[in-house]
Amino acid sequence: MLDPKILDFKPIGKQKDKIIVSLNTQSLQPVINFLWTVADDVLVNTYQKGKYKDVILPMVVIRRLDLLLEPTKEQVLKTFNEYKSKLQNLDSLLTNSKHGSGLAFYNTSKFTLKKLLDDPKNLRSNFENYLNGFSENVQDIIKQFKFRNEIETLDEADILFSLIEKFCSPKVELHPDKLPPLAMGYVYEDLVRRFNEENNEEAGEHFTPREIIDLMTHLVFLPVKDKIKQGTYLIYDPCVGSGGMLTMAKNFLLNPDGLIKSNSTVHLYGQESTPFIYATCKSDMLIKGEDPDKIAYGSTLSAYGFDKDLKFDFMLTNPPYGKTWAPDKRALGVGPKGAIIDKRFMLKGSYKEEAVTSRVNDGQLMFVLHMLSKMKDTELGSRIASVHNGSALFTGDAGQGESEIRKYIIENDLLEAIVALPNDMFYNTGIPTYIFLFTNRKANNRKGKVQLINATSENFYNRMRKSLGKKRVEFLPEHIAAIEKTFLNFEENEYSKIFDNEDFGYAQIIVNRPLKDDKGKIVTDSKGKPKPDPQLKDTENIPLKEDIQDFFEREVLPFASDAWWDKNDTKIGYEINFAKFFYKHQPPRSLNDIAKDIFAIEKETDNLLKEIVNG
Repeated sequence: MLDPKILDFKPIGKQKDKIIVSLNTQSLQPVINFLWTVADDVLVNTYQKGKYKDVILPMVVIRRLDLLLEPTKEQVLKTFNEYKSKLQNLDSLLTNSKHGSGLAFYNTSKFTLKKLLDDPKNLRSNFENYLNGFSENVQDIIKQFKFRNEIETLDEADILFSLIEKFCSPKVELHPDKLPPLAMGYVYEDLVRRFNEENNEEAGEHFTPREIIDLMTHLVFLPVKDKIKQGTYLIYDPCVGSGGMLTMAKNFLLNPDGLIKSNSTVHLYGQESTPFIYATCKSDMLIKGEDPDKIAYGSTLSAYGFDKDLKFDFMLTNPPYGKTWAPDKRALGVGPKGAIIDKRFMLKGSYKEEAVTSRVNDGQLMFVLHMLSKMKDTELGSRIASVHNGSALFTGDAGQGESEIRKYIIENDLLEAIVALPNDMFYNTGIPTYIFLFTNRKANNRKGKVQLINATSENFYNRMRKSLGKKRVEFLPEHIAAIEKTFLNFEENEYSKIFDNEDFGYAQIIVNRPLKDDKGKIVTDSKGKPKPDPQLKDTENIPLKEDIQDFFEREVLPFASDAWWDKNDTKIGYEINFAKFFYKHQPPRSLNDIAKDIFAIEKETDNLLKEIVNG
């Protein structure tokens, strides 16, 4: 349970016997401000502000681990000294509650952070000894933070003592019992956002606003809540960031007062390619008692960190969009002539003998293919929520990678719904974003259908009093409940449209016109058939539900009676034109209203000119 002193939980209503609470993140500002002050007070003359995170974030993690280990320090040291010469592997002893820390990690150094302050003259060597005393799972975290690289700088600047002293101050409460991982996630996000803004980097590259994750968990779990009673479930995020999606998904699934009544066992899996974010996530998993080995380091597309046959029940992610995946493409190109032959990207039933890929400057749909390959073939199947920008809806012409991926998804009936989010929801971008929902076990009434939900109306969001980066709007619990209700009701209204899968497909035909010589005579081939003029070649996209020949005779032949099309040249494409489906015609203003405005402007201008001339 989150500490109310830190998080200020306030009941705001009930929903289906669940008390809905609002997390007042402003109550975390003292912690955030203190940590920023530590950076400004101690690091200011040694580090640029954009580099503060290289010290502050690892120190936050180390202090939190240190606080957890303090009560069992003597017990761990006694066990270590007694058995270090007798046993090669002491991990099981040093982590159990009888002889060790009772946690998934430990430290065999005689020092704690506070004890380091007792010997200022030998601080650097003692601090290194302290860091070396951590168990291997923490060593990986320290390594990915690259924190040891900073110790020499801190020592030479004579600020190492001040830094440790600040973090041991009673003015800030970093103990996980008082500042649990979910709350710490907010702190991390705000700090990294500030650090990155100083460095002109993108905070949203790593973090997704918590209310969006909250909505995603509702949309993923609630449709199958009656089936989630007891069992073991695997939740996965291939772009895990700080682990917020995994944490909130598990909390939602196992909350005894929540919308789902479950006695299930849940395992969390994730992968992250940014070193310090990976280290942050893994440390929080350690603190929460999760298995840190289920958080893998590296790029998911080219260096997937788990067994290739491992499948997941639920997947939630916010993959990078508009980012190149060129290094992954090069690493994956191990087939003939550099072809990608990874089965994750080889679409079943595809006529192509190699992977279908998106363009190299945007890999978001590659992450979708990866997740689809990790779906379980069980009675429950798998459910996925993934955040994307508009490129995933329409980029790519018929036959091109993105369209082929959409074709595969829709023709295999894997796309359940798309929710259009308000602009300005994210820290780093104001562009349109969408939540895609995928499942390989659609409810009967949804089979062959796709629901589009337009949550961009002001009915669905709240304008923030103070923006955070580019984030200017937010979801309140009532907005999440409204979107959830719209989704679960599966009915058409102003904000919800339901389509057949085929409504998003089109046949792209080539309209040929005959090639003519200088005398205007049609040029034919050896079989006497007209040769097409490449200069007059055109294309037409015809909805799948419409007969191509009927369309051709109605829309083409009246304007080009000598035109023809060839079935063998026809390609099937898919795109989802969200704006078209929710377009509202705005009638033009009347001429009288426009004229009144013009006369009013002329009058104002005339008076202004008189003032200037007479002035």
